[in-house]
Amino acid sequence: MEYSPVPPSVHVVPSPHVKNKLFVFCIMLSLWVYMVYCCVGYCATVPNLTYRRDAESEPEQQGASRDLLDNDLDSRAEDWEESRAEAKDDSSRFFNETESKKLPRAIIIGVKKGGTRALLEFLRLHPDIRAVGAEPHFFDRNYDRGLDWYRELMPKSSDGQLTMEKTPSYYVTKEVPARIHNMSKDTKLIVVVRDPVTRAISDYTQTRSKKPDIPSFESLTFKNKSAGLIDTSWSAVQIGMYAKHLERWLLFFPMEQLLFVSGERLISDPAGEVARVQDFLGLRRVVTEKHFHFNPAKGFPCLKRPDGNSKPHCLGKTKGRTHPNIDPDVVQRLRDFYKPFNSKFYKMTGHNFGWD
Repeated sequence: MEYSPVPPSVHVVPSPHVKNKLFVFCIMLSLWVYMVYCCVGYCATVPNLTYRRDAESEPEQQGASRDLLDNDLDSRAEDWEESRAEAKDDSSRFFNETESKKLPRAIIIGVKKGGTRALLEFLRLHPDIRAVGAEPHFFDRNYDRGLDWYRELMPKSSDGQLTMEKTPSYYVTKEVPARIHNMSKDTKLIVVVRDPVTRAISDYTQTRSKKPDIPSFESLTFKNKSAGLIDTSWSAVQIGMYAKHLERWLLFFPMEQLLFVSGERLISDPAGEVARVQDFLGLRRVVTEKHFHFNPAKGFPCLKRPDGNSKPHCLGKTKGRTHPNIDPDVVQRLRDFYKPFNSKFYKMTGHNFGWD
């Protein structure tokens, strides 16, 4: 018999038990690879994670929609709102599919230099309020763009939250009451009013800060100073004729749907005025005195976190400007001019604001 150095071929047939183990192992390995892939891809696509890291490295840009305690809220409101809205809108795709953009159910319609910015920032501390920071000016300047365009400006909100905006020029624009009524006859309207004389001077002060070469307050106030004839075509004077503008709103909305907030009390008792607004909006009283700190240097309240561990922050540098000295005779003539308008306004609203 010959010897062959090449051994005969051997065929190994694995048992069924080994086959089952290999099959289970392959399935588990595939599942593990798939889960790792999904987790890595998910984290890479969530913008909110990047946003949080940026917020930690740049404290002045941090915060959610209600964390508005910034040193210059007024001048940076649009940029802040845009960045917050983008982050929230993108992250909501993953974390809250129930949120959507809705038309506002409440609007702060006026008045300019009355305290509308302060009120909006105070209200945005409420967890049930979602408000756009920049003034949309939809009903007075952009109405031809349509309600879909307007809705897109709003932040996303859940069914339990209330969407709102503020544009102070609405109160004095003739076409606006009918337009808001056409959108929704149930819209709640908030008007922040202030002593019309002080408001006019504040309005002038703001304009002069941007255009230092404008005429004096006195020359703009009168058509004929010797005759004491007030120029009612000047917007700074016209806005303060509150009763005249209110008549137009009452053609479309009942008084029960309008709330008049005192600009003076918003400074002296912010918690009290904000409580009235929360009641009017049908919300629980979340924003209280623990959220406010009066700044004697600026002359108005600043916001603080209820835990008391952080420094209070005020509205922007554009707030609390020093008013120019106005001839007392001019001030008194303006007070005399506004007196009948104020008296009528007190009767219409059922509230004496004490400006006379």
